[in-house]
Amino acid sequence: MIDLHCHLLPGIDDGSPDLAASLEMARMAVADGITVVACTPHIYPGLYENDGPGILRGVEALQRVLTEQGIALKLVAGADAHLVPGMVEKVRSGAVPTLAGTRYLLLEPPHHVAPPGFEAVVFQLVAAGYTPVITHPERLTWIDEHHAVFARLVQGGAWLQVTAGSLTGRFGAEARYWGERLLDEESVHLLATDAHSPVRRPPLLAEGRLAAEKWVGSEEAKRLVIDRPGAILENTLATLVRGPGRAASRGGWTVLRSWFGGRG
Repeated sequence: MIDLHCHLLPGIDDGSPDLAASLEMARMAVADGITVVACTPHIYPGLYENDGPGILRGVEALQRVLTEQGIALKLVAGADAHLVPGMVEKVRSGAVPTLAGTRYLLLEPPHHVAPPGFEAVVFQLVAAGYTPVITHPERLTWIDEHHAVFARLVQGGAWLQVTAGSLTGRFGAEARYWGERLLDEESVHLLATDAHSPVRRPPLLAEGRLAAEKWVGSEEAKRLVIDRPGAILENTLATLVRGPGRAASRGGWTVLRSWFGGRG
């Protein structure tokens, strides 16, 4: 499996506090069946002043230690980027890194308030040739009143990433409800761990994959953790990695919602 959202780099945000924790998390990920992890620390001006070059240096340094320790985990760079003015320019310059240098990037909305201009920023990124992957919408406290926003964003070319632990109840009943509902609506493109620590927020993806199977079946659950994340790392067009979801198993449409507009 491939985990494209993980706070594994030590000491640069609210994720892993030190190298020992990062190594423990890396071992847990390998034991869980994860082979590739995107190191995606927060970029949050005024709080976590990370940038693309610094993140890449951190990834390279941690990869060397993993290799020395015999931990079979491949790392790639990325970021959990918060909305900031001039987002397109920051991505183009590399200040906000995309996932492994591809057209895809993680975009984290505020947790407790619907940000003004959110849709406009997402569509600006799409128009510039990027695919924003919106992180953990199911955990946002404002999704209940703004659910239609995410439907429009998916129709406009954005992707949604649900946290694996949300589907197992790790983040409470509301997050589980919305994670399952988004799956049932065929709006989820990826599962990821959003791991922050070995204990409180561990890098476990298999549990989410198993939980997702109840809603979308085993083939689509595989796409959520292997096929689409793999296509991202290869910078493949999104339209090449869609496939039958829950509706198809019910005798409905034969493909998932089209990533670039409407239903397939």
